[in-house]
Amino acid sequence: MVPRIQKRGQRTIGLLYYLYGPGKYEEHTDPHLVASWDHNAPDPGRDATATLKQLQQLLDQPVDNIDQSQRPKKHVWHLSVRNAGEDRILTGEEWGDVARRMVAAAGIDDPEAGAGCRWVAVRHADDHIHIVATLVREDGYKPDLDNDANRVQAQARALEAELGLRRLNKGDGTAAKRPTSAERHKAQRQGRERTAREELRETVRGAVTGARNETEFFDRLAAAGLLIRTRDAPSGDLLGYKVALPDDRNKDGEPVFYPGVRLAPDLSLPRIRERWSADQTSSTGAPGRAAPTNPSAARRRAASAAWSAITVIEHGDDAVAAAYISAAGEVLDALAKTSAAHTRCELRDAAFAFERASRSHVRAERGHDRALRQAARDLVHGGPALGRGEDGASTAMAIDMLFFLIIAAAHWHAKKGHAQQVAAARQAAEHLRSAYEDAAAQPLGVLYQRGRRLSRPVFQRQTVLLREALPGLAERILAEPAWYALAATITDAEAAGHDPADLLSQAVERRELDTADSVSDVLVWRLRRLADLPADATGIPENNTKKSPTTVRPASARTTASGRRFGEEAPGNTR
Repeated sequence: MVPRIQKRGQRTIGLLYYLYGPGKYEEHTDPHLVASWDHNAPDPGRDATATLKQLQQLLDQPVDNIDQSQRPKKHVWHLSVRNAGEDRILTGEEWGDVARRMVAAAGIDDPEAGAGCRWVAVRHADDHIHIVATLVREDGYKPDLDNDANRVQAQARALEAELGLRRLNKGDGTAAKRPTSAERHKAQRQGRERTAREELRETVRGAVTGARNETEFFDRLAAAGLLIRTRDAPSGDLLGYKVALPDDRNKDGEPVFYPGVRLAPDLSLPRIRERWSADQTSSTGAPGRAAPTNPSAARRRAASAAWSAITVIEHGDDAVAAAYISAAGEVLDALAKTSAAHTRCELRDAAFAFERASRSHVRAERGHDRALRQAARDLVHGGPALGRGEDGASTAMAIDMLFFLIIAAAHWHAKKGHAQQVAAARQAAEHLRSAYEDAAAQPLGVLYQRGRRLSRPVFQRQTVLLREALPGLAERILAEPAWYALAATITDAEAAGHDPADLLSQAVERRELDTADSVSDVLVWRLRRLADLPADATGIPENNTKKSPTTVRPASARTTASGRRFGEEAPGNTR
């Protein structure tokens, strides 16, 4: 149940005409009263003898009875109360009780005192009502409406429990503006999956992802097919922007434009500029680094950046953690935009859900998140993945790392009491889990078959090694089907000159595994990333055992295929 206090108005009759009228898009059906201040107000919707003018005069009577100098400049209070689409349809009597509870909670009416304001509740759709009140009480005093928004929200949470409706989390004012009922009806008529506002928010967020400056940002908006209007100061400086879908028109055939701030608080031009400014002033990372030439390299970089970001979110300063969480949303957006067809839908839904978790009242300190923002940029410029071979396997690796990054974000929000952000992050994690299953099936299948074909002595050696390295997890891992894929990965790590026991210890100690469906799956990708092994193992010979554990070089002397000393991160990353 979502109560929303609208802007106060000056004309009671104007609002009544709208509520009893057909609506902007003929969406109002059977407008009628479900409750009123005296249980006896005339209802122009159901009583042929009643008029809107009569109802307006009765509502405004207490206002007209006081001295002109004492009247509120805007005396019309308007509250809409809407249920979720999956909620049952409430009866008229139930909506009437909801209205009475809401006006009492807000301070509009106090049945016990008997000196409240006059109000009516109008229902013109199954899923919501509108409450109209005039802000002078029967005794001539004005109502106490301090904190009315929080009070009606608290009442909504209580009503949800009592009426068996969807339970919503308490908001904090940082959510994007919800689509109106008119926008939803319009989307349904046009056959859109989402409203124009939601499509624009998703497109603008994608254009921001990894962008370095205004020119690149607006070029991306234009390339996406959006109509753009900018607002300039007399000096010529850019102050703001609006966007519209080409086919979203009003009744006069004109495009319906939305300012960035009306799409989401962090999509205003000043907030977007904060990211660009931090990119220019931060010393983190390599400023002139070229984008990778293929999607596989971009995905491996995203996996490394996500892995490093988890520690910052878990143990870093709040402002820095907030920046990393926001940048994680950019990586999700970029991954969804460049993903193969079989993972695109789930990744897009994950990015869409996580958008709510990317903002809170903790103001992000930009600049520290540059490695993640660069990873998002790399993904965009790396191009679309084919979904097979090395880029398919590296996609699975990136999704796996991002899953744990999103879980870390959920834990961070939970510690802060950010209920809506926690719910959004968990929803995004479930979509990522589904995307991972689609992406990982083929590459893990290859590794599984290679593990099944390992020679008996090699397989037995890996089993002993696992029990010695991870005594607390070994039996669980050995019972998982993906143990064969992990055994093949351990063999590859040995052949590349690494100490697999050391790798396993690192992989387990640094990140939690409680949320993993398969510990073996997780360790496969962590080991392949730590050892800089190819994500796709189709080209690696079976029984690949060029070095035995007794001939492995010390960790201090080993280097990865990239030339870095083993255990070191890429430039710009921190553990």
